[in-house]
Amino acid sequence: MGASDVYVLGGYQTDFARNWSREGLGIADMMAEAVAHGLDRTELAPDAIETAHIGNFAAELFCGQGQLGGLFAALDPAFSGLPAARHEAACASGSIALLAAAAEIEAGRYDVACVVGVECMRNVPGDDAAGHLGAACWRGREAEDARFVWPHMFGRLMDTYAERYGLDYAHLMGIAEINYANASRNPDAQTRNWRFGENAFRADDQENPIIEGPVRRQDCGQVSDGAAVVFLASRRAAEAHARRTGGALSRIAGWGHRTATMRLADKLAEGDGGSHVFPHLRATIEDAYRRAGISSAADLDLIETHDCFTITEYMAIDHFGITAPGEAWRAVEDGTIAATGSLPVNPSGGLIGLGHPVGATGVRMLHDAHRQVTGAAGPCQVEGARRAATLNIGGSATTSVCFVAEAVAP
Repeated sequence: MGASDVYVLGGYQTDFARNWSREGLGIADMMAEAVAHGLDRTELAPDAIETAHIGNFAAELFCGQGQLGGLFAALDPAFSGLPAARHEAACASGSIALLAAAAEIEAGRYDVACVVGVECMRNVPGDDAAGHLGAACWRGREAEDARFVWPHMFGRLMDTYAERYGLDYAHLMGIAEINYANASRNPDAQTRNWRFGENAFRADDQENPIIEGPVRRQDCGQVSDGAAVVFLASRRAAEAHARRTGGALSRIAGWGHRTATMRLADKLAEGDGGSHVFPHLRATIEDAYRRAGISSAADLDLIETHDCFTITEYMAIDHFGITAPGEAWRAVEDGTIAATGSLPVNPSGGLIGLGHPVGATGVRMLHDAHRQVTGAAGPCQVEGARRAATLNIGGSATTSVCFVAEAVAP
């Protein structure tokens, strides 16, 4: 461990089942709850925070609110005057905020950073929400005839897998069933109390209707409200915190970050003839592996990945190298990715089961990775987990960020 290592002290996630606007609350309230509870659970005083980074995609569209750094500064008198910045990269906004905070710690500027991801999305009608989320594609240059932009776009990814390798819809539904089952054990999951009919995970037009193209309801991640926070620290601050509180630490052992061209068609063209559909995304994961000093997915104990649609997780399985390209179905069929499998994927429930408040997702993923490797994931705990990876993507995999988090020996 070097002096520039970045450690995770702890964090907090709000209940993703809540509809905050129905409670008369909004985005500032989400941020306030996450930060206050996170400080309390991590045993940090507000004046320990030296810098703040906020992940958020579309507060201007959903809430008419920008300048989120100012909202953070208003949370506590100790925060007024702190450096704070908001980061946007569509669904990867939270991970970009984490990267920025980690870079400040690595540079020696600050010892303790607060990273909070937040999104309010259930305060507008569903069609309006879908329209706002479409801002992450290239307006006027793709998906122009789609009613729902992202089901349309990821339906094209389903078509690509079907054309290149063959695709059995039952395997996508296997992913959905695993994630909903995992979410049923997560006390903060949006869908923890949902119940399904016997045909809900089949190509059934009544219980699992088509949304757009080949995409059906159970293929889709959730529209969610919520916030998540983690506190990052330098080695010096982390060791002092552990001595004071006895709290378990994890560290960011590796990371990867790539940004591809905007249009999905152009990204797919870059992968034509190659080993992976998205070569830049595979490179993101390989960068994280290299920096973490590991060689493959076999060195991981679990993965929290971006399943905005079932096909996104299907794609992630082969891009992580759990299977050969196009053979993600094997990891579904043999139980590898199940909660009790050899490499559980989304033990939290993922975006399909746990929920997807866009700007919070990347932060929530690292928070769950930290809880897993420190043995604090409760009913979602993967037994013996010591190393976890996250993969967070923005838009049609335009932005991709991967972290590898590992436990720190006491």
